Amino acid sequence: MDINKDLIAASSTPLVLAILAEGDTYGYAILKRVQELSGGRMAWTDGMLYPVLHRLERTGHIQARWQVADSGRRRKYYRLTPQGRAQLAEERRQWQAVDATLRGIWRMLSLAVPVPPPLPVPSLLQAA
Repeated sequence: MDINKDLIAASSTPLVLAILAEGDTYGYAILKRVQELSGGRMAWTDGMLYPVLHRLERTGHIQARWQVADSGRRRKYYRLTPQGRAQLAEERRQWQAVDATLRGIWRMLSLAVPVPPPLPVPSLLQAA
């Protein structure tokens, strides 16, 4: 299944913030975590992720630091700030409102249109 690019773009901020709520990490690990959480349905690219990270850094929602990994390679690690935690809570409230609205309309339409079974929701997004 291909997920619409608009949905991927709209979900990028809450996903990045939620992943960073798990702990500090670097770009490539974020890309892999998104792929894992989506069951392979969302394959982000560097070109999509890094503008989001830079925007979140400019707004004070995340902080970045360089660190040398065990492999000897320098990596830029990202950390959620207190402002970022507050933004994650707000993003969650907004997504829950959108989700409730869509579920309501889909329930009304379910008699006329067959609905596929729901996708599993990763526990990370439920607990964020």
